[in-house]
Amino acid sequence: MTINLKVKDYSTWRTGYDGREKSCVSAGITNGRRFRSAEDPNDLVILQDVADVAKARAWLGSDEMKVTMQKNGVVGSPTVRFAA
Repeated sequence: MTINLKVKDYSTWRTGYDGREKSCVSAGITNGRRFRSAEDPNDLVILQDVADVAKARAWLGSDEMKVTMQKNGVVGSPTVRFAA
């Protein structure tokens, strides 16, 4: 899975991201790798392994995740893609 997103402040976002690792694993999402744009360090790409696409979609679309993204400074809606 790839996620492209923009955040207000990388440090704030990263603290929140690291704090929800157990929640990701429970949704079958593992092995997260984060990349920052050289031009804008708040423009991110995340690559993650997904065991169950339906479960991952449900977790990403949950109200809890929407609140978490807002709290951690995600700007707009992330672009999420699943690849085989």
